[in-house]
Amino acid sequence: MENPDLLTSSYDYELDPSLIAARPANPRDESKLLVYYADSDRVEHRVFKELPEILQAEDQIVFNQSKVYPCRILGQKPTGAKAELFLLSLTPTENLFPVMIKSNGKKNIGDKFLCGDLIFEITKRGDEAVFWVSLNKSGAELYDYLEEMGNIPIPPYIRQGKADDQDKKDYQTIYAKNTGSVAAPTAGLHFTQDLFKRLDARAISRAFVTLHVGMGTFRPVQTDNILEHKMHSESFEVDAENIKKIKQAKNRIAVGTTSLRVLESIYNEGRFDRTQGDTDIFLYPGVEVKSIGGIITNFHLPKSTLLMLVSSLVGREKTLELYKLAVEKRYRFYSYGDAMLILRNR
Repeated sequence: MENPDLLTSSYDYELDPSLIAARPANPRDESKLLVYYADSDRVEHRVFKELPEILQAEDQIVFNQSKVYPCRILGQKPTGAKAELFLLSLTPTENLFPVMIKSNGKKNIGDKFLCGDLIFEITKRGDEAVFWVSLNKSGAELYDYLEEMGNIPIPPYIRQGKADDQDKKDYQTIYAKNTGSVAAPTAGLHFTQDLFKRLDARAISRAFVTLHVGMGTFRPVQTDNILEHKMHSESFEVDAENIKKIKQAKNRIAVGTTSLRVLESIYNEGRFDRTQGDTDIFLYPGVEVKSIGGIITNFHLPKSTLLMLVSSLVGREKTLELYKLAVEKRYRFYSYGDAMLILRNR
């Protein structure tokens, strides 16, 4: 009999669509927080702003400080047919940029897409739905264009993916610093400057890593066995100051799945020994997570690699039990929704 922990179908759950959050809580730290103490198998229902009272002085919170850029661009073919383009990276490879394109009809080498005075030309096909294109802008000129004309890439399950000016503020953490993500590290959206001050007052330290989130984060698992899923690769970096803080910490609490993927990628035999690189690490039940004592995370889509990652910490059955409880208590789900704090050693 196949191990149910390795079956994609084992990570399904039912969700009332009305629980999908269309906007974040206001203020952000008024979101609900489900706290799970793994050692004592205990659950508390709290409010996110109470985090300083839940954590301890020896805890260190580790954030992903990647910044989202407006990568969703509306344009058209020379024929006038509408197109939607997602620029997946601001850093070219051999002068070409990876792009996902939504438009009617086939897409061929040499096809052009006009987005105001920004022109995309397909040069080659990449993996799956990605195309490599040449652009007539790059660097600061490209970034300035995106800031003016691009749209924030909120996921399609939030308001059909149609962003507005409010999302430019809402879909960004207050500590975002290094531009490069096409999706926000959403567990960090709950933090406010006031909450940071109260964490400081409790001597709860902070450290920062950078992992630029790619569209692969949302790629559905299409294989029956999760081990056959090809995990996306994402680039990360940790500067000298923050790697020192991370090494000195007694108990690290990762903010979100991306922060955990960095910490687990740089942890090796009791030491944090890498500061940059690419990671395609896949965490699921059976993979031992060693770098953290806890995680703050939002509630993720059914059958997603993010749900599998959370399950690697406390087991699939317990994770689904907590999700079922969250549904019953009408927690808000997904990117703009409420949060869960898992403390593994308490």
